[in-house]
Amino acid sequence: MIIEQIYTGCLAQGAYYIQSENEAVIIDPLREVDPYIEKAGKNGAVIKYVLETHFHADFVSGHLDLSRKTGAPIVYGPNARPSFDFYSAKDGEELSFGKAKIRVLHTPGHTMESTSYLLIDEEGKETGLFSGDTLFIGDVGRPDLAQKVKADLTQDMLAGHLYDSLRNKIMPLADDIIVYPAHGAGSACGKNMSKETTDTLGHQKQTNYALRADMTRDEFIREVTQGLVAPPSYFPLNVMMNIQGYDSIDEVLERGVHPLTPEEFEAVANETGALILDTRAPEVFAKGFIPNSINIGIDGSFAVWVGAMIPDLKQEILVVAEEGREEEVVTRLARVGYDYCIGYLKGGFNSWKNSPTHEVDSITSITADELAKIQEGDPEIHILDVRKNSEYLSEHVVEAENAPLDYINDSMLKVDKNKTYYVHCAGGYRSMIFNSVLRARGYDNLIDIAGGFKAIKESEKFKVTDYVCPTTLL
Repeated sequence: MIIEQIYTGCLAQGAYYIQSENEAVIIDPLREVDPYIEKAGKNGAVIKYVLETHFHADFVSGHLDLSRKTGAPIVYGPNARPSFDFYSAKDGEELSFGKAKIRVLHTPGHTMESTSYLLIDEEGKETGLFSGDTLFIGDVGRPDLAQKVKADLTQDMLAGHLYDSLRNKIMPLADDIIVYPAHGAGSACGKNMSKETTDTLGHQKQTNYALRADMTRDEFIREVTQGLVAPPSYFPLNVMMNIQGYDSIDEVLERGVHPLTPEEFEAVANETGALILDTRAPEVFAKGFIPNSINIGIDGSFAVWVGAMIPDLKQEILVVAEEGREEEVVTRLARVGYDYCIGYLKGGFNSWKNSPTHEVDSITSITADELAKIQEGDPEIHILDVRKNSEYLSEHVVEAENAPLDYINDSMLKVDKNKTYYVHCAGGYRSMIFNSVLRARGYDNLIDIAGGFKAIKESEKFKVTDYVCPTTLL
């Protein structure tokens, strides 16, 4: 038997390939499905089922394309009502493939259709639990996302369902069963997931706060709902794509992986009003970029910040990328539902820069040491900290003002176009997003601090606060 976790770090997402004899099942596939098909082909197997644990919010699943290309049925547990053909599995039903079986365990709570899949191996032993967003390593799925789609649900109601699912369906299982969750640390589908991506159920019973044996229902609801922050705005939109369907990834790639000369790129931008998305590294972007483009680096938390900065999934996008990474960018945009990339700059930014008829903009970036010298001459300088409020409260430069990137429309109200601001985040990734967005909106007096708060603190030239309890701010 083959059990393979196919983990995608930028989404902190785990898809699964399981094979017994010459039949395989895929659980929670990503949008680009050819790798699963190729893997099955190399292993001499056919894909028998495409199993979905729930309607995902943080990415667009590849279930439709994979089913179309292989003929394998899409399987959901009870309560799922998508707009396409699927097989509705009953709670407790067993699906056979090769000499193994998958037992369907309906585990509502994260969402009402959430389902876990229990693997029964070729010897008849229960060996693995593919828990979706019901149970993570060190955490459980947040119970507030489904209410964004279905208004008659409350997070407390969902948390109560989750408590029952864990106690009645999962905790009675054997301790040696391996838990294979859909996400790990970094995902917004939970609060505090471990960096580990698998564990034994027994160890989770000992260490996972939500699986404490003596925990009452009310205690569980209180702890699971405590400290939840607003999910990314694209989450409900991804849910609807996963329910209603979407364009084939092949069509999306054909539309988006379309090279444009600088002249064609400029013409398309002017004709369509497309957003110009520059995915190069922040420090490279700062030195030169197409005016009015925004920077979200492909090597950072790309999907999360695209979702936060571009509210409309149907926004047409033109891409500026490192040469050779254009298809990667289009694919990663599609993973979170941005299907309307309409081309990329052929030859990358250099082709634009080397054309004498095209304007180039830049953002001034200074070191922490340079900032210290400026502050010596003007102690009243304006420093903007664009990290999350929780990071700011943990520690920040004295006199720095918090203007979180994740609430950029509110944060920009703190910025006076006539004043100069020195902007930082933790390491430089988010501050360049902030600076580029505001510059595209006509804010020309923002200066980036290279290396962010980490460089500022390490310079030991600035007074940094200790932790500030939020209640003291009232």
